[in-house]
Amino acid sequence: MRYKLWVIIASGLFVIGIGAGLVISAIMPDDINGLLSEELAALEELSTILEPFQATTAVFIFLKNASVLLFSFIFSPILCLLPVLALAFNGMLLSFVSVIVIQEESTSLLLAGLLPHGIFEIPAVIIGEAAALSFGFMTIVALISKRRRNLLLPNLKQNMKYFLLALALLVPAAIIETFVTPLFLQ
Repeated sequence: MRYKLWVIIASGLFVIGIGAGLVISAIMPDDINGLLSEELAALEELSTILEPFQATTAVFIFLKNASVLLFSFIFSPILCLLPVLALAFNGMLLSFVSVIVIQEESTSLLLAGLLPHGIFEIPAVIIGEAAALSFGFMTIVALISKRRRNLLLPNLKQNMKYFLLALALLVPAAIIETFVTPLFLQ
């Protein structure tokens, strides 16, 4: 399959995650708040170490996001489960947080907190996970079909280019999340 199709599939999985998150938020709003309150408490504790406007914070954000993409790519041959789950989970998490921020604060605050770095980070996640899906699928095909095994190495090379592009997009995303987004949230 062509890489463009994998981007469409990855985008679809991300959108499905967003939709599922919105439905779950509407059906069980109290459960989502309780679930996220634990995560937010952990993030608040982490924020005492990682402060805005610090280079170490940008490095941490980049490494966290890059490691998620790397693990997803490496383990994608296991039925493509990790890329599918990563895309759906990120979409759901985005919708959960969006619903809470809009209810408790405003749409403007959500956009200010999301858009500056999200214009790099969301495409990076979709591009990186699309590469993982493509590689995982081709690995599975190569294991099943001896005739198609010769396609695995070219597929890996092609997907590594897209994976590196995703990593490159995560650099400005981390920098903007650390140095620009906090300016909009003050």
